[in-house]
Amino acid sequence: MTTRTFERRIRLGMVGGGQGGFIGGVHRFAARLDDRYELVAGALSSNSERAAASARDLGIKEDRTYTDFADMAAREAARPDGIEAVAIVTPNHLHFGPAKAFLEAGIHVICDKPVTTTLAQAKELAEIIEKSGKLFVLTHNYTGYPMIRQMREMIAAGEIGKLRHIQAEYAQDWLTEAVETRGAKGAEWRTDPARSGAGGAIGDIGTHAFNLAAFVTGEVPDRLYADLTSFVPGRTLDDSANILLRYKSGAKGMLWASQIAVGNENALSLRVYGDKGGLEWHHEAINQLWFTPYGEPKRLITRNGAGAGHAANRVSRIPSGHPEGYLEGFANIYSEAAEAILAAREGRTPSPDVVYPGITDGIAGLAFIEAAVQSSKNSSWMQLDC
Repeated sequence: MTTRTFERRIRLGMVGGGQGGFIGGVHRFAARLDDRYELVAGALSSNSERAAASARDLGIKEDRTYTDFADMAAREAARPDGIEAVAIVTPNHLHFGPAKAFLEAGIHVICDKPVTTTLAQAKELAEIIEKSGKLFVLTHNYTGYPMIRQMREMIAAGEIGKLRHIQAEYAQDWLTEAVETRGAKGAEWRTDPARSGAGGAIGDIGTHAFNLAAFVTGEVPDRLYADLTSFVPGRTLDDSANILLRYKSGAKGMLWASQIAVGNENALSLRVYGDKGGLEWHHEAINQLWFTPYGEPKRLITRNGAGAGHAANRVSRIPSGHPEGYLEGFANIYSEAAEAILAAREGRTPSPDVVYPGITDGIAGLAFIEAAVQSSKNSSWMQLDC
């Protein structure tokens, strides 16, 4: 990872992510890994006691500890040393309100995915972003992996030729039983349509697979045919999804997302085939990418190793053979965001190498969810409205 010396760190706030939350801690690690942010304010919980205790744990001063995001946005915007960016790490249904408040207060937003719970809200947020002139970064963290950047670079360079087939999979098993009825906090909101949105497995992990396929290929399908299932009795949202994808270019794809696939912990995979070759990547071998030119032996490309190109090397921190993983991928998104925020601060255009997911990706993800839900209900092909 190329580093720069900054006059000072970017002042960061956080909404959500209080004591007991997993993803808030991940965002904080990611923001600090490359020493580009300093967490100085937070509305870490709507419960005043929990908010205060969480802030004390993180060294946030009492006068910058909030229980209401709107109050935080207004007060931070009025401070000469107010936050420059905010990380929103709440459950899905609490993304839109904070994002709107901070953008309208003139503060850049880094938001956990999905962007909102409905496509209509995502499109409304796009208009708010446009009017604000501020940055909106969506933490589809898997796009930060070096070998995913390598894959994207090779496909753009035509190394596998004209795209023919895209196969994305994301399989887990942690929802095999109804753990949401037993006090599992993460499962409770992910299986609740009021808090998660219309998609279960497709919203939680299917959107990651969908986004990753779009990121590396540069293509979003224009229609799909979905079969969504809730295998666990009493569960409202899908816990498994099988989806066919069709692209305007003529390429075809398949996406499988399941949170009840026993034996799979976090099995995210992507395979892309063209008329000149194929590429294959698996999350559980995160620093490896297999490349097979047609008629030639399969080749292994490794992070910071032989065959790795500029796009991969610029987001790698340590020598080959030393594992980089989930936190580093997240940190790459934060560092790309930092470059863009610093460019905005300095009135310049960021390097074209700087790449991060944004509102367009968020809208495509919600269009994917809504089309899949409707397709499964109607047993028919559906267009994506993005």
